[in-house]
Amino acid sequence: MSKRRDDDELNQDGGYSLEEILAEFGSLGAGKEGEKAPPPPPEPEGPQDPKPQNWREDTIPFPILPRQPDTPPPGKKPGVVTEFPGPRAAAPAPEPPEEEPEDLPEEPEEAPAAEEDPDATKVLEFPPPEPESPLAAGIDKLRRKADEFAGHMYEEEGAEEDADLRRAEELIPGVDEEEEAPVRERRPRRALPPAPDLAPSELAKRYAKGLKAMRARVVLVFLLLLPLLYLTLAEGLPLLVPNILAESAVLRCYTLAALQGGALLLGADAFFKGLVRPFQFRMGMDSLMSLANVAVLADAVTLPALSGGELPRQPYCVVAVLALWCVMLGNFHKRRGQRLTCRTAASASEPYLVTRDEGVWNGRDTYAKWSGPVSGFGSQIQAEDGAERIYRVAAPVLLLGCVLFSLIASLGRSRPEDLLWCLSATLSASASLSATLCFGLPWRRLSARLAKSGAALAGWEGVTNTTGGSNLLLTDVDLFPPGSVSLNGVKVFGDFPVDKVVADTATVIRDSGSGLEKIFHDLLRSQGTVYRRGSEFTAYEGGGVSEVIRGELVLVGSASFMALMEVAMPQGLNIKNAVFCAIDGELAGIFALNYHLSGAVPPALDSLIHNRITPVLATRDFNLIPAMLRQRFKLPVEKMEFPPVDRRRALSEEEREHSDTLTAVLCREGIAPYAEAVVGGRRLRAAVRLSAALACLGSVVGVLLAFYLTFVQAYASLTPVNLLIYLLMWLVPTPLISGWVDRY
Repeated sequence: MSKRRDDDELNQDGGYSLEEILAEFGSLGAGKEGEKAPPPPPEPEGPQDPKPQNWREDTIPFPILPRQPDTPPPGKKPGVVTEFPGPRAAAPAPEPPEEEPEDLPEEPEEAPAAEEDPDATKVLEFPPPEPESPLAAGIDKLRRKADEFAGHMYEEEGAEEDADLRRAEELIPGVDEEEEAPVRERRPRRALPPAPDLAPSELAKRYAKGLKAMRARVVLVFLLLLPLLYLTLAEGLPLLVPNILAESAVLRCYTLAALQGGALLLGADAFFKGLVRPFQFRMGMDSLMSLANVAVLADAVTLPALSGGELPRQPYCVVAVLALWCVMLGNFHKRRGQRLTCRTAASASEPYLVTRDEGVWNGRDTYAKWSGPVSGFGSQIQAEDGAERIYRVAAPVLLLGCVLFSLIASLGRSRPEDLLWCLSATLSASASLSATLCFGLPWRRLSARLAKSGAALAGWEGVTNTTGGSNLLLTDVDLFPPGSVSLNGVKVFGDFPVDKVVADTATVIRDSGSGLEKIFHDLLRSQGTVYRRGSEFTAYEGGGVSEVIRGELVLVGSASFMALMEVAMPQGLNIKNAVFCAIDGELAGIFALNYHLSGAVPPALDSLIHNRITPVLATRDFNLIPAMLRQRFKLPVEKMEFPPVDRRRALSEEEREHSDTLTAVLCREGIAPYAEAVVGGRRLRAAVRLSAALACLGSVVGVLLAFYLTFVQAYASLTPVNLLIYLLMWLVPTPLISGWVDRY
């Protein structure tokens, strides 16, 4: 029989034994003439144990190739044995396998070791495997993943054909799953001792006291600033000046110093406050303003004596007084904003509180509105604002730089007479004109807008809680305040009394905490009945609730919920928004409702979404589902989140714990003041930080320029007019940014 036939028989047997493989390899040594392959070892007697399909022995020196088909393709040899050059001995035909015994097979005996072949060195070894390319390994990994995905692609095919599943998908509204996100831990800020927590009404009176006098002093300082500016410009421009001043430069210098002294007397509160701040470890830009005024006034008084009557330059009196006026104006705007905010917070006896609670939904911070005492508002409104917190770090560095640079430019250059000039120049350049305007201007504008809508921010502490992406909980009352939902009619079915249906429905609605409680309470009183005692309250995902009242199961929900609970409904019933009541599985009554959405709701939602605040529908009214809000009122529900019913009830629970830091106080119902307070706080925070950063940058650049010009003794370049123009250029962004805060 030919070798091809022997290999076919071997393949039909399901594999090769160790003896056949050794015999096959032994034939490789018979390449020389006269040499014979060693005889195969004797086969063990007795029945052979069956071997599994993937069985192999450790002595096989090469991997087992998969089994080839019985009929080989034309032109190729069957089998898995690799042909090598040279003659080979035909392998003996294998014996037919014996039948397997019924009992379990014993452990297979080890095959006898093959005799050592003297010509074993002539056996051709397989080449070692080449190292696999990383690119090929990556492609092979992707191919395996694609095969695995394709294998599981249609595992759930046909599941949607389930009638019960399809029915539940049609009747139960879709909800959003909550994702577990890591809670970001904030580093605690170093805070000063809090101010006493006074009532908003008392704070409003304090801020209103002396406000008119403060405005008058701001106006008077501005009036003194005009002649200062005129005399300063008259040095380089052909302006009309009294002869007595035109003939004496020393008299002009003393006149400038006198006008500056008068301005300091009018602005004594801001001036001395800036001087006291360093001793309270609360240094700010107003401290640099006060020190600049001291240095400029001292320079103006001593300049004629140090220069011998010939004044080589002008003092910076106009720059120092302008910085003083800007500080006074910023303080005035801030005080006006605080008075408006406190008066708004005190206008309601039981206002709503807004807090930002950490990790409430999806691991993100979430704004919540709830009722409670206004505690902490007074201390927060008196705390430092955002600009002051930034200046507390920047101002000491700027002051140290001004002192060091002045010493280097004067004493270091052997010019001690220029020390006051260097100090006045560097300190005036560091005293930004936006010092108090960074917070005062936007705070006053935003407070005026929020006061019209009935909202008040709780100081900068509340503003800092409005950063980053966050959520905002919306309840039934936020979307539809009292009066937005009305009753269109009542229909009672069967033999149920009207008072029984109304009492049972009103009891279930009250226990559910729905926003429809007031409507059914008024209906209950009109029918002359009372609430009943219920037990075993249950809320369902399908848009309804149930409760056991006097031994009867009362179901209250939407039309889809009744269909889901297999309650028989009248034929041709087409009521979109209604409350259905079923008692013991039988329809008892229908209460038609009319929902009226306020025109302020869509703009409020748009402003929230535009500012990266995700509205979360924590509603308890089973009619307020995303499908109804989208179809009826065209609200962007695809950008909102709708938690499951148990999470909605937990998020809207009144007894839930909230943050100790207040964000805002609301005095009106609805989403409009709620959204305006949150969005306005975020915009105020961004505006103040940007303005303060620009102010600090302008101060740093100004100090460096002043140091260079004083170092080279450039009197003609570092004039009061040039320094004034430089500071006014850095002031321009502040009012522009402030005007953007309340435009949303």
